[in-house]
Amino acid sequence: MSRADLQLHSDLGDGLSSPDEILAAAERCGLDVIALTDHDDIRGSFQLRDSAARQGSRVRVITGAEVTTRSGHLLALFIEDEVAMLRPLAETIEAIHRLGGIAVVPHPLSYLTFSLGERALRDIAASGVSVDGIELRNPSYAGRVRAHRATWLNAHVLRVAETGSSDAHHAALVGTAWTEFPGTTAEDLRAAILARTTSPGGRAWTLREHLDGAVRQQWRSMVRDPAKRVWRSYVKGAVRPPGAQTEAAHRRGRAPGPERGVPPSEGSRGSR
Repeated sequence: MSRADLQLHSDLGDGLSSPDEILAAAERCGLDVIALTDHDDIRGSFQLRDSAARQGSRVRVITGAEVTTRSGHLLALFIEDEVAMLRPLAETIEAIHRLGGIAVVPHPLSYLTFSLGERALRDIAASGVSVDGIELRNPSYAGRVRAHRATWLNAHVLRVAETGSSDAHHAALVGTAWTEFPGTTAEDLRAAILARTTSPGGRAWTLREHLDGAVRQQWRSMVRDPAKRVWRSYVKGAVRPPGAQTEAAHRRGRAPGPERGVPPSEGSRGSR
């Protein structure tokens, strides 16, 4: 069985360590697969994947992000494009699946961080729109506070793959929780999540580990990073790259009109 850490945060978002420091930590603790999931920003995971390839690292890197939905956070894994933030939960899950990705619920039901609650998860289960996995091992206080109820909810309602992630915001905590899966590659992990053959593992953080860098990390999480994400969302909405298809146009089932500031001949090329 191999191990994957499916929720990591870098200093490109609200974390404290660089992508290269995260990769080095993953190598030291013997992880096989990792996912960098900065909030609403996929760019760090591309940087990490490229760095791992340049270094010839044995660690496989999944691209992804922790997407902010209207109901709570949601991990989008195996994606190659960003998913819009602050959309309804079902719409976000469908957007992840359209991109060929996998949707995993992080720190489920927690009232200590912005998490998907039981009502939201029951509603999507009843609607037929399903997530692919649920994080049942998270070493933080916020991740553990409703773990027993989340385990019950998955066993009786959701019935999706069980995962574990460290949710590490600095390199020293990488690999403190993980997802075990048969095989060795990222594609083996993907297949295991879809087949529900994964299992969570790991340990709880100590009080010292919780407090290490907490003030600086919380400032990034509560002030700097949200402001940065909102500004990026505004800029992307105001001036989209040539050929980019908007979500609204996708929902209407037709290609978008000419982009702002782009001649009609370029703005009508369709999606990437």
